[in-house]
Amino acid sequence: MTLTQLRYLVAIADSGFNITQAAERVHATQPGLSKQLKQLEDELGFQLFLRKGRSLEGVAPAGVKVIEHARRILAEAANIRSYAANERGEHRGRLLLATTHTQARYVLPPVIAELKRRYPQVSVDLFASGDAEVLDKLDEADFALISSAGGQPSSSGVAIPLYRWRRVLLVPASHPLAALSQPPSLAELSRHPLISYESSKLPESSLQRAFAAVGAEPQIAMTARDANLIKTYVRAGLGAGLLAEMAVHTREDDDLRVIEAPAELPECITWAVVPRGRVLREYALALLQGLAPQLDPRDLRRVLEGNQEAEWPAAPRWSVPTPTAYALRTTSRGRRSEKGSE
Repeated sequence: MTLTQLRYLVAIADSGFNITQAAERVHATQPGLSKQLKQLEDELGFQLFLRKGRSLEGVAPAGVKVIEHARRILAEAANIRSYAANERGEHRGRLLLATTHTQARYVLPPVIAELKRRYPQVSVDLFASGDAEVLDKLDEADFALISSAGGQPSSSGVAIPLYRWRRVLLVPASHPLAALSQPPSLAELSRHPLISYESSKLPESSLQRAFAAVGAEPQIAMTARDANLIKTYVRAGLGAGLLAEMAVHTREDDDLRVIEAPAELPECITWAVVPRGRVLREYALALLQGLAPQLDPRDLRRVLEGNQEAEWPAAPRWSVPTPTAYALRTTSRGRRSEKGSE
């Protein structure tokens, strides 16, 4: 039994039992992957997948536990590699980040640019998707960025609060809301069609709950995953845009009016969610601190390693991120001070 065989096994399970897709996922040939699967099954003495002809149709009862163990073994092997690379001071590798479109488009660019300046041999892969899909990528990603209003996101991972932000309204100059001298109430806003993120239609969304609390109902005319699409349809006159404050840029959006959202809408917090027990590379920790300089890298490591209870500092209000070399150096300096105290 080899790690390669276990990696192929998990890839098959995660590819809907499609051998071709699994082979592409692990950069292997289809015959090579099939051969490794057969060798693993021969060694174990039972089939891991249900078959119909040459096709796989599902996980065999005996295969369920094997795949669970395989995932844990692969995760620990990755942790050992990360730990060893950190000990060697190796600053090259790959960073996989799952995030929403808004964070990818409006928050991450300057932070990743600074990361690349500091770690030029690190490649960064972004999985940008809607709110509902971000955490689904957590098994593959180093960590995920997701926002919520109220409590921390539902996940088995470690949730780290990064920054707080509010929603704003975006309307054409001719829109009735553009003439207001103060933020509208939710009751006033309910009289106008809204364009917002796709999660706003969910009954449990903070938007729906806020309107329900005042006995009103939002007119959701259209939803989109991407803030730029929301702006496009605001310009087309379909309604007032309700979106994250970081998605509004003075120069890009000077043809539209920005209005404070109703005070009844709660603040949102953007969280980093890291798989529990994951050993992060130095550059991943550097990116986290670039997003949230208030975090102590030593505390981050101790919490992620399970050696300390999480007591995070309060998330500050979001501002245009201008990460400095100092913020990234702090991560490396924290690691050196830890090694010196061992």
